Amino acid sequence: MTYRYRIASVFLLGFFIDCINIFMPAVALPRMAAAFQIGSAASAWVANAYILGLTLVIPLSPWLASRWGARRLLAASMLVFAAAVWACGEASSFGQMVGWRFVQGMAGGLLIPVGQAMTFNRFQGSERARISTLVMAVALLAPALSPGLGGWIVDQASWRWVFHANIPLALAAAALSWMWLRDEPSPAQSRPDLPGLLLISAALASALLGMSLYGAGQAGVVALACVGAALGFAYLYARHFRQVADAIVDLRLLQSPRLALSIWVYYAIPGVFTGVNLLNIFYLQDLLHMGAAQTGRFMVVYAAGALATMLLCGRLYNRVGAGRLFLLAMLLHSLGIAALAAVDSRVDLPILILAYALMGMGGGLGANTAQTTALMDFDGAQTHKASVLWNINRQMAFSVGAALLLMLFNGLAQHWPAPQAYHLTFAIAALLGLLPLLQLRSLPADHNHHG
Repeated sequence: MTYRYRIASVFLLGFFIDCINIFMPAVALPRMAAAFQIGSAASAWVANAYILGLTLVIPLSPWLASRWGARRLLAASMLVFAAAVWACGEASSFGQMVGWRFVQGMAGGLLIPVGQAMTFNRFQGSERARISTLVMAVALLAPALSPGLGGWIVDQASWRWVFHANIPLALAAAALSWMWLRDEPSPAQSRPDLPGLLLISAALASALLGMSLYGAGQAGVVALACVGAALGFAYLYARHFRQVADAIVDLRLLQSPRLALSIWVYYAIPGVFTGVNLLNIFYLQDLLHMGAAQTGRFMVVYAAGALATMLLCGRLYNRVGAGRLFLLAMLLHSLGIAALAAVDSRVDLPILILAYALMGMGGGLGANTAQTTALMDFDGAQTHKASVLWNINRQMAFSVGAALLLMLFNGLAQHWPAPQAYHLTFAIAALLGLLPLLQLRSLPADHNHHG
């Protein structure tokens, strides 16, 4: 195997590990919630803590790689990751679980951008498309296979083994990083905007905490105080942005209608789906008494639908334009979510399969179109800044979507029986997924911009 394919293999293995650790634990959340005696709103922090760790460390990784060297950084990050997943599996309290998930997210976030940059620098032109296809395949295989595998592990052993099962993969990634990568000089990186990054992380954490507390039935004053703190941190970052030359997130980039719309679509489709899927896992396991493995297998249907429309997007994007693809994606995705409101018992399996197929088709089409469209207005150094903004918002979308829908469900559950509360939440989620339609007319008509 040539050196560049060794680098690509390390990156793809790390990317796979990262993906499965977003999706695999979700299928075990009902068992974790029962073990730690917490509500569904609080259980979302198993994912939130991981994503907050990723969000915090991703912008720091290029600077750390330039100081320590990519070989040492990647090997060390996977060793820390292995230790963190072991600690998650051994957690004796929910607080320990959340803390170690945050550490796990930070460790995983170090490998992805550094490994991706090293890989893409060695594959140019048409070869880069080949690597991008492999990345897309991993991005589809991980969410398709990991929930079913995780559910089987939960049913056969314990939710703790959902984390322990990652240890061999993480150790393999650490060993391959150390054996296969060379100590190469890295270009010097300017010190990252740490105050700005901390303000953004504090704003996100405060908003998620406020929604979680409100959804868990805590005092409204406390939840409002958290939301107020989030707004305060956001305001402080806006001031910080105007005073710093190289702020971590360049807010002026949001003037690009393509980037702004792509961000909203990501919240409306992958973000909303994260919350819908999490709620549906609780619904199917707690109310319809399905097994964890059966619940996880619906993601295979989702991935099949996503693969079909992602391939379609590549062929149709330049012909029909982003606007029509966004429209079709939102309609398919929301129709799938609405179908979940018709599921009342285990005999409604065909409706569940149809719902996940439609959500997968809409999700694949929407995410791929957004990924293609987001950075089209930028060149040169601005592309890097826009990429940071885009990737931070991608991570935030997952957490915000889950927290928002769990908050809605728990609010409705105080006034409606649980089945009706689930169905009403799915109906509201279907409407939320259509909100970017209001901005669709802002998209420029030139479909082949920069193209």
